[in-house]
Amino acid sequence: LQRLARLAAYLQDPQKVADFQRLWGGAGPSGRAAWPPHAEERGEPGPLARGRGNGAIPGGAGGEGAPQQQQEDGKEPQQIWGRRQPRRNSLTGEAAGQEIAIRNPFLYYLFNLGTELGNELFYILFFPFCIWNLDAWVGRRLIIVWVWVMYLGQCTKDVIRWPRPASPPVVKLEVFYNSEYSMPSTHAMSGTAIPLALVLLSYGRWQYPLMYGLILVICWCSLVCFSRIYMGMHSILDVIAGFLYAILILIVFHPAVDLIDNFNLTFKHAPLIIISLHLALGVFSFTLDTWSTSRGDTAQILGCGAGVACGSHFNYMLGLMQDPSPDTLPLIPPSITVTLFGKAILRLLIGVVLLLLTRIVMKKITIPLACKMFSIPCDDIRQARQLMEVELPYRYITYGMVGFSLMFLVPCLFLFIGLS
Repeated sequence: LQRLARLAAYLQDPQKVADFQRLWGGAGPSGRAAWPPHAEERGEPGPLARGRGNGAIPGGAGGEGAPQQQQEDGKEPQQIWGRRQPRRNSLTGEAAGQEIAIRNPFLYYLFNLGTELGNELFYILFFPFCIWNLDAWVGRRLIIVWVWVMYLGQCTKDVIRWPRPASPPVVKLEVFYNSEYSMPSTHAMSGTAIPLALVLLSYGRWQYPLMYGLILVICWCSLVCFSRIYMGMHSILDVIAGFLYAILILIVFHPAVDLIDNFNLTFKHAPLIIISLHLALGVFSFTLDTWSTSRGDTAQILGCGAGVACGSHFNYMLGLMQDPSPDTLPLIPPSITVTLFGKAILRLLIGVVLLLLTRIVMKKITIPLACKMFSIPCDDIRQARQLMEVELPYRYITYGMVGFSLMFLVPCLFLFIGLS
């Protein structure tokens, strides 16, 4: 037990995160210093400006982005490719107090891609593509796995309540989720569960070499897990715990996925039970702790899962998007032609635009409505959205409609215009 405790303390050490960032080309020591807002506009050199040449900064006033030199105390000058401000959450209003020194642009954008594999933009592209263009049977089950993994991960964070890695020494390349707790990493959980569940569900149903699936799992999982350390948002222990926790959830829940999906499709009163259950889980999670971005994310995930399940039920009852019969399995991937590729991209573009419009419209309707119902001033939308009475119905209803549109309304449109 003492050895395990020492190992856990070692893996949770924020200095290890800072060392990982420097090893993989993140911000160096001089990039950790706070830089007062608008200092450069007042002619004051920022911490990354000292020792620089006149090279331009990508995205800055210079334009082209030639490499620059950064002098560390007692060390050789290091190449600085550019500088960035960490991505922040507009709802929390948390400002970035430091600038990021980018020494390796390829790794910087690669790990940014990895962290986006656990964000909303990826989900709103990946799940629709799977359902509309690949296999709705697999897509439905993937969303069931994703909902349970993310819900349990978010709730576990609020029970354990471990803070994010300390800064300094860690350089925060992202502060979007900084208000959440750290243990376990839900990015690592989704980055493990989604590709692994994708292979478990599709192998044997589709004809493809298992090696391809294993390579996908390893690359996807590694990229997401390493990105969270690189971004300074999780300790090594957080990521390892998230990886193992996701595997444990898959072991427990994977045998029940078929039962859950069949219940969603066939049981007469499934929509009522689904909506009630997901709403109850959302209310329970909102009482665990004070407000953080995890509250909205939890309601968002539950709402999306409920909407997809209800849409699947209506699809089944009306005979739309029928699954292939068992005697046609295993399915053979079709040859990719220009027509097939064009229709897939067209479905994705039209469908995602409709999903985004649904989200915008429902957001405009539900926030003022919730404020009116609970007599909450709507002058400051940011403050109103942080209240449980507003955030729970807003997120749940908005993303419930997004999930329902994903699974039912948009496929009906595709059928009507001959694009199904």
